[in-house]
Amino acid sequence: MTQFSKKYYIFLIIFLGMLSAFGPFVTDMYLPTLPSMADIFHTTPSLVQMGLATSMLGLAIGQIFFGPLSDKYGRKPVLLSAMILFAISTVASIYSPTIEFFNICRFLQGLGGSGGIVLSRSVATDCYSGRELAKMLAIIGAVNGIAPVTAPVIGGLVSEAVGWQGIFWILFAIGIILLGMCLIFKESHSNEKRYRGTVLHLMSKFPDIFKLKYFVIYTLLYAFSCGVLFSYISSASFIIQNHFGFSELTFAITFGINALGIGIGSALSLKFHKMSNAAMFGSTGVFTTSFLQVIVYLCIPSFWPYEILTFLMLIGLGFILTSATTLAMDEGRQMIGTASAIFGASGFLFGGIVSPLVGIGNIMSTTLLLISICALLSLVFATLTFRRKPA
Repeated sequence: MTQFSKKYYIFLIIFLGMLSAFGPFVTDMYLPTLPSMADIFHTTPSLVQMGLATSMLGLAIGQIFFGPLSDKYGRKPVLLSAMILFAISTVASIYSPTIEFFNICRFLQGLGGSGGIVLSRSVATDCYSGRELAKMLAIIGAVNGIAPVTAPVIGGLVSEAVGWQGIFWILFAIGIILLGMCLIFKESHSNEKRYRGTVLHLMSKFPDIFKLKYFVIYTLLYAFSCGVLFSYISSASFIIQNHFGFSELTFAITFGINALGIGIGSALSLKFHKMSNAAMFGSTGVFTTSFLQVIVYLCIPSFWPYEILTFLMLIGLGFILTSATTLAMDEGRQMIGTASAIFGASGFLFGGIVSPLVGIGNIMSTTLLLISICALLSLVFATLTFRRKPA
């Protein structure tokens, strides 16, 4: 474990938390405007939701490249490059003439944001291991919980005042702040530990990570949990605003309160002696609440039962996301950049798959079906994790 001064340790927590929060900021902040953007661009809700899918695709693909590149060139230069790409693509998205151009910009925005996400895990794993790593990831998860809490609330307020472009100017400002923080950040991946071969040879080693059986299990556990999360994220604005008839601001506040559930679950996961126990507990909770949501929808189709079960479901996801990340990063430590890339990309890849699907047919029914399927598969992989015998 690397020792830091208290001042730099606090800076590192804030910096890594903000980097990992790129996903929620890129995807969540403009969620309140999704229904209105369909009218602004004179297009369909599915094509507007495609912007969410393209950003998550960028968040997935970018990690595949930035993770290994950071193993060869170090974390800092890769971070700087990613932040510059994010800033440029964010400005371009503001001046999008069509929804198609906007969706392309969203993909590039996701690419830039992915650098922060994948390297936040890599830097934490460079500096910590075991329960110390779990602690750091839980703290980052708690800081990360601020992003989905504040993003839609700010988005709802800003969109009512100055429209969706104002939201993207705020994203641009956040990118510039993080670009400045990158300059203060001390390189965590020393020259001695960097990969000496070519980038292509490093990329060719990707299949090696899949030989680690439990890394694959932890990654699939995380991926299906993200399937639950992004099914909820991509449908929430339509369900709360169109299905239940609430305003953009009410949606933003509700979404923010729900996001606290992930932070609560992340913090409580540290109460477990073994991270595999936390994963099992969280997966059981997510599956149970998803099953109850289906029953409630069929029998009591009102807002409050839906809201309470959603909040409890997100607490369960907080347990899974922290425990699965800790277990996977420890398992793939010897190829940490590559491991972090594969792990992170899997979550956004599943998110990119489920996001457009929620708009098919009745959005409430489709969302609950997707959440139930992903929750069941999460529970299957958590069971495999729970049954693992100690080395």
